[in-house]
Amino acid sequence: MTVQSNFITPDSSDPRLQSKSRYRMLVDGKSVDAASGKTIHRVSPGHAGVVVGTWPDASADDVRAAIAAARRAFDTGPWPRMSGAERSRLMFKTAELILAHVEEIALIESLEVGKPIAQARGEITFCADLWSYAAGQARALEGQTHNNIGDNRLGLVLREPVGVVGIITPWNFPFIIASERVPWAIGGGCTVVLKPSEFTSGTSIRMAELAREAGIPDGVFNVVTGYGDPAGQVLAEDPGTDMVAFTGSVRVGTKLGEIAARSVKRVGLELGGKGPQIVFADADLEAAADGIAYGVYHNAGQCCISGSRLLVQEGIRDVLLDRLLDISRKVTFGDPLNERTKIGAMISEAHAAKVHSYVEAGQADGAELLLGGARVGEGAGLYYAPTVFSGVTADMSIAREEIFGPVLSTLTFKTADEAVALANASEFGLSASVWSTNLENALQSIRRIRAGRCWINSVIDGAPELPIGGYKKSGLGRELGRYGFDEYSQFKGIHVTLGRPDPWFG
Repeated sequence: MTVQSNFITPDSSDPRLQSKSRYRMLVDGKSVDAASGKTIHRVSPGHAGVVVGTWPDASADDVRAAIAAARRAFDTGPWPRMSGAERSRLMFKTAELILAHVEEIALIESLEVGKPIAQARGEITFCADLWSYAAGQARALEGQTHNNIGDNRLGLVLREPVGVVGIITPWNFPFIIASERVPWAIGGGCTVVLKPSEFTSGTSIRMAELAREAGIPDGVFNVVTGYGDPAGQVLAEDPGTDMVAFTGSVRVGTKLGEIAARSVKRVGLELGGKGPQIVFADADLEAAADGIAYGVYHNAGQCCISGSRLLVQEGIRDVLLDRLLDISRKVTFGDPLNERTKIGAMISEAHAAKVHSYVEAGQADGAELLLGGARVGEGAGLYYAPTVFSGVTADMSIAREEIFGPVLSTLTFKTADEAVALANASEFGLSASVWSTNLENALQSIRRIRAGRCWINSVIDGAPELPIGGYKKSGLGRELGRYGFDEYSQFKGIHVTLGRPDPWFG
């Protein structure tokens, strides 16, 4: 363990640490505890030993009760039968309430996840925009008509909600990932049971409570808290759900997909990533170095779209790494509640140990450790120093596997073809970034990379209008934009015969 000059030691006397929030699940419009009375206590990863939240530990029966509530709300309740305008109005109100509670929700997110408070504040504000976009689109959803299939024929395509959706979200961006899914599902007329991570459930409960306050009917938006087994597994198994949407690891996503397949249940998956950041010699190197640092250190690297593979053209490797290392030595990390902090804590002791095991594996494989590679701030919280490797080859585990920490692996290339081949030499395909002032080169390269979320001269950016999702083992389906509503819709084709049809017999 070491202490660095750019490490901000957590302030154990901060009065915001005195808030030990007690949450209850939201089922059928009511705040409820687990039937067993069992609870889960969350210790802040950024402040050793400080409990910052307590929520119910749901059993399988608790989850089934929530599914039953969502089923009733869909089958007999008003929500799927409302006009798009009515649903839109209530969703806009939810967005307004999220904006009104930004500071409260950001503090909960910062304490539970360990992310910097300034980052959390920006994320919650963005989530209000996600809700607003989905609200606006909810009244514009449409099917199709086909008036050219014959003089006495008319074709209709109706868009209908898929039904009851189980949504399982991870611990790294609990409010954002729920906001990328819940508004699109309910905006299309579905009802939802949301199961957040057992590490970070507070903000998801607050989201559902604000939706209830906005007037969204009982049973439309339910939240259950607890562990993946049994809580998450029941959402995939229970016949009362029509779809399960999961964000998390390939291992768990594959298991949930297998469970859902037994009943031919629709599945949406956003899984792992190993995002490449390609830097060509003609790039703006100052902007690229800053973007690379942000791309790999954002959320302490605990980000599925992290730009954790740096692919740099040979001639500029040294100058780019010099700039990147300078940023990495100066970037502030540590106390999540300090406004100056850029990099916060790791989510758990086990995860911090896993990240360090990858660093050790990289060194054992012969990669050169240029910076970091150690835990920081012993006894203060779960912190890992910004870490940069050079001399990495494509066969090393630090180049192939998702580390989910502030660890950058640097590889070099000579040509655009080689860069694209390196970018695609992964079982993942969630995100990719290209840095170049030659727009044709950048666009032609990004078109050949098999990834669902891409950037040119930026990283980890986006807007509600643009779809997100993965190629290969990074997942199935798309969220956000107009495409996000298709994820939670069924399409019914109707053939209408006008007048008397031609007789088949006689």
